[in-house]
Amino acid sequence: MNAQTISFRQLDSIAISAKASRTLQKILTENTGVEELLKQSATVAEAVNSFRKLAESILRRNPDVWQFACSDNFGQLNPDLLNWRETAALRLYDYAVHAGSIFQDQNLRGAYVECHPIKYLWLAYHKGTGGALNDFFVDMLMLFRQLNGTFQITTPDEKRLNEWMNRHPSGLDEKIIAIRNDNKQRIIKLILQKIDEGTLTSKRFSFPEGLTYQEKLAMIHTWWNDHQFHLRFAVRTPEMLQEMLNNSLSPETMQLLVDARNSGIPFFINPYYLTLINLTEPEFAIGSDLPIRDYILYSKSLIKEFGHIVAWEKEDKVEDGKPNAAGWLLPRGNNIHRRYPEVAIMIPDTAGRACGGLCVSCQRMYDFQSGRLNFDLEQLLPKENWPAKLVRLLRYFEEDPYLCDILITGGDALMSSDKSLGIIFDAIIEMALRKRKNNENLPSDQQKSPIHRVRLGTRLPVYLPQRITPKLIAVLSDFKAKAQLAGICQFVIQTHFESAMEVTPESAAAIQQLQKAGWLITNQHVFTVASSRRGHLARLRQVLNQLGVLPYYTFSVKGFMENSHNFATNTRLVQELREEKVHGKPNLGTARKLYELSKIPENLSTEVPALNMNQKLPFLSSDRSVLNLPGVGKSLSFRTIGITRHGRRVLLFDHDHSRNHSKVIEEMGLITIIESKSLMKYLRQLDEIGEDSAEYESLWGYTLSNTEKLQPVFKLPNSKL
Repeated sequence: MNAQTISFRQLDSIAISAKASRTLQKILTENTGVEELLKQSATVAEAVNSFRKLAESILRRNPDVWQFACSDNFGQLNPDLLNWRETAALRLYDYAVHAGSIFQDQNLRGAYVECHPIKYLWLAYHKGTGGALNDFFVDMLMLFRQLNGTFQITTPDEKRLNEWMNRHPSGLDEKIIAIRNDNKQRIIKLILQKIDEGTLTSKRFSFPEGLTYQEKLAMIHTWWNDHQFHLRFAVRTPEMLQEMLNNSLSPETMQLLVDARNSGIPFFINPYYLTLINLTEPEFAIGSDLPIRDYILYSKSLIKEFGHIVAWEKEDKVEDGKPNAAGWLLPRGNNIHRRYPEVAIMIPDTAGRACGGLCVSCQRMYDFQSGRLNFDLEQLLPKENWPAKLVRLLRYFEEDPYLCDILITGGDALMSSDKSLGIIFDAIIEMALRKRKNNENLPSDQQKSPIHRVRLGTRLPVYLPQRITPKLIAVLSDFKAKAQLAGICQFVIQTHFESAMEVTPESAAAIQQLQKAGWLITNQHVFTVASSRRGHLARLRQVLNQLGVLPYYTFSVKGFMENSHNFATNTRLVQELREEKVHGKPNLGTARKLYELSKIPENLSTEVPALNMNQKLPFLSSDRSVLNLPGVGKSLSFRTIGITRHGRRVLLFDHDHSRNHSKVIEEMGLITIIESKSLMKYLRQLDEIGEDSAEYESLWGYTLSNTEKLQPVFKLPNSKL
């Protein structure tokens, strides 16, 4: 008997709480059949077998449903085959099939956890033990209610959706603009004071002798439009943040920030972005800045885990000469990242490795932990050998038979200087021309996919819209004109608005300028607790559509316990998809119309709102909801196969079969993800931020899903595979 088995047996002997006992009694009272099965089962094995037979008796009534239940490739099947009761039966069936499974859980720093829900029920019923928490029993209570038909689902109508959306203002609302202007004036005066005191210094941003106070104010107002000003005077300490926010942070929050600094977590919040934080709760917009706060204020879980964070992205770990986890050989260094045949990420050795701020849920927090990423911007300027290295990296795209899409990110692509971007762009054009030229001498079946698309990943239109200057627009426009002659036909800027409150007059003007350069603007959203509130994401889609910005992806928060504070369960993501996002789903005709309109990005700010109006859509939900799976890529094809004693669900993911992958992915098989919090804990978080958790009740039943298809507007031209 190993130590792990002993540990699980010790947990089995722990008595359940009085609260958990009351929930168990509800289960038994409402489901006499469940109590009878438990009573008649002399052992855990008998209980597992009995519950499996119960689930099978429901699933076998429909051959298609039974095929789904038994399939190892359920990601290729349609979960809509199952009705609400059958969905519950499938979960109970999977609980029985996977009973006793042991998983290594990186949420617990690699400790092993047992998944045996029927055992926990049996122990609680027969012995009052099992160590399961009330969160587990509530989840089981809702499962049996779904199974017996007392828990039904009613899809909210568009009227209800509009009520939810109207709770969330945008940064373009006049009252919000006025609040932000007051914040700006306060921060400018504080910076002036700090410069005069010598606390803040800069050769570029300093006052000549003899200026009056008003003249200094006028000078800082001019500097405010220079993105370098915001980078130079970005907040780097908890104490400075407290001053910038007029001492409005609570002692508890300040202690967290001090603890974060002591743990080695960097601070970098620029003055512009700080103007988006409310000092007090405006009566008309209570909680409106929560998604922004949760992106810059560190949580207990992140602070506790920093130093122990394990990289989520397995494919980013590369050994020279060996394929990565996704099956691709990569060039030396850490500049190229790749999951799929057609596209690879390139991270330049420029200031583009940095960002305009540090997002709490950043996928590269592991790299900040190791020190590879930081905010020492001067150290990130291109080195002398960068141009030669760039040629070598682009040769990888040139020689690969499948690559036709380059995503330049970091960091942040637009943190690179205009000169650095110009060098990169010129090298891409030369490479694209050579790749096409080389194809002329090859038989058609040996030709390599030409370069079709260039994308820039950036959050600067949100974090630092002052970066979008006429000179940058000229660089982007010039590149597009030249690149089209090299056969490149799609030019996309992928940005990241987290909330409609981030859409300000400044960011809207930046978006407009980027569109005038002929680039399509798309948005990638991270589905955090604060941004997962009813109607919040729908409102963001609506506001972005008004600017001609197309939602591209909605990402479930990835990572382990370090991101648990911001993690909104995958079940909530499916609920948002089925109950809110569905109202903006384009039909085939609308999707094709959008594809045609996207060819002229300059017109989308008028064409997209007109399209929505003509089709009577509240917004255009062109995005796909997904989780980035380690090594496998984006998918939301999962079924719930277990639940831990703490009520954390265990999800079995299949990869997205609608996308191309290397053969390694087929061999890799299914991926198990243990969520970092229970549904009850998520609902308690919603209660704490002022939500009515009763509005979310249907999320208990969303236990399986399939990945949405990519909208035509985002598809590549035919690529070789």
